[in-house]
Amino acid sequence: MANLKEIKRKIGSVKNTQKTTNAMKLVSSAKLKRTEELAKRSRVYAAKLTELLNEIAGKMQQANADGIDNIYFKDVPNPKKVDIIFITADKGLCGGFNSQTIKRANKLIEEFRINDVKVRLRAVGRKGIDFFKFNGVELNDEEIGLSAAPDFKKASEFISEVAESYVNGDTDKIILIHNGYVNMITQEIREDQILPVDTSKLELNSVATSELEVEPDDDDTLLDALVKRYVEYTMYYSLIDSLAAEHSARMQAMDAATKNAKDMVKALQVKYNKARQESITTELIEIISGMESMK
Repeated sequence: MANLKEIKRKIGSVKNTQKTTNAMKLVSSAKLKRTEELAKRSRVYAAKLTELLNEIAGKMQQANADGIDNIYFKDVPNPKKVDIIFITADKGLCGGFNSQTIKRANKLIEEFRINDVKVRLRAVGRKGIDFFKFNGVELNDEEIGLSAAPDFKKASEFISEVAESYVNGDTDKIILIHNGYVNMITQEIREDQILPVDTSKLELNSVATSELEVEPDDDDTLLDALVKRYVEYTMYYSLIDSLAAEHSARMQAMDAATKNAKDMVKALQVKYNKARQESITTELIEIISGMESMK
């Protein structure tokens, strides 16, 4: 016979878990609204920055038949060294949010290594760092706390160091991977080529519409400054995008956990009622048997 006290204790324990997961869901929902608003404002700035970069780069391409003669635009067909930056959360309890990013990073690492390309990993977020350290994978750089609280200055310092290694020829390509926010129920893995600038995302062949006039001698200086800010802001926006996705993933995970806890309480309550009924029936049988034996 099931122990009634034990079942009642389990019911109380599951109800407490249900309260915790529901509270976490509400907290994530509130944080998501704030982060989503920040992402919207950041997206507007990023669009304007991309538009300006496209304008300057487009004019340089029109002026030079051989294309843009700039270090930040020189693609290497067969790279020998690649830096991969990946963003994960500092905390768990968000479903498959972190595992999807790690899975994509591992797949990309394998693809490069098959082609004898040296890969250097740069990790942002405790979960990704812990995973690769546990598996004995060397990390070239580690950053904890930045994914949980995106800061433009810290993001700029982080990515500027990586960009400098590209300019110095220490790496041929820089790729950024993160799990991005689509809507409250959907996240998707996003892979961006930070450097050299991915011209496929720019409209360099479009007709210039702005009245911006730049002296030829100033083109390189202005383009360099724009690319640096473009790279810095891409890193910063990716952190915000990842954080919004993290909150939405955790909200979903906690909502599912709350529903599962509710179902478990119902199942335990049925089990408790059956056990209690069995206990009462047994007691009645014992009483009746005792009365019969006294006759």
